[in-house]
Amino acid sequence: MISKASVSLIKSLHNKKGRSEKNLFLVEGEKSIVELLFSDFFIEQLFVTETFYTSNTKAVNRTQLKYEIVTEKELGFVGTLESNNAALAVVRQKENSSLAVATGEIVLALDDISDPGNLGTIVRIADWYGITKIIASTSTTDRYNSKTIAASMGSFTRVNMFYTDLDKYLSNTKVPIIGSFVKEKDVQDLHVFTFPKAGILLMGSESNGIDYKLPVTQKITIPSYGKAESLNVSIATAVILDTWKRAL
Repeated sequence: MISKASVSLIKSLHNKKGRSEKNLFLVEGEKSIVELLFSDFFIEQLFVTETFYTSNTKAVNRTQLKYEIVTEKELGFVGTLESNNAALAVVRQKENSSLAVATGEIVLALDDISDPGNLGTIVRIADWYGITKIIASTSTTDRYNSKTIAASMGSFTRVNMFYTDLDKYLSNTKVPIIGSFVKEKDVQDLHVFTFPKAGILLMGSESNGIDYKLPVTQKITIPSYGKAESLNVSIATAVILDTWKRAL
């Protein structure tokens, strides 16, 4: 059985305050745990079902971690997922270390993304397109939120994030900053825009878009052919990154 102390710890990590105080977060589900086991994150505690251990014995044992075999019912009681028949891990957070834009690199910048599911999906999309760095405003939702981790489907292990004063960071960068807009003056259709070889793609909040104070080299938009008012920010990120990558 999961000890009372571990239950208390895991429950405290359901909210941001607990995660911040303890510098820990939760990873749940088979796909995410397998990715975690092959990453450089430090795992404090690992709880697995017999079924998960049987299917992933080498992955579990390669870390030489102490693990506990538990039931699905126990995982359901302590975790955040409605259904978890695999595993749960208590993991140490990484430091919020500065990230620089390397030569020839495309980096994502996020302004005030509030929905953890959207953030997790963006992390997964970044991973798909080979983007390994995300610069986020301090108002962007917590990267270690359980919904963010779940939505990233393990991609959080390969995509680094740096939370900072986005205005100051972008103002001090020397690479092109491409901002995504819906309705704005001097905006260019991304289908005819000449993308640079490298730079920053800036995506704005779900409700207000990009803060007008943030520096942008070029404003682009995804042309609409129907009557929808806007696109989900994660979908828009995928469309733009795909277009940018194809243009290289």
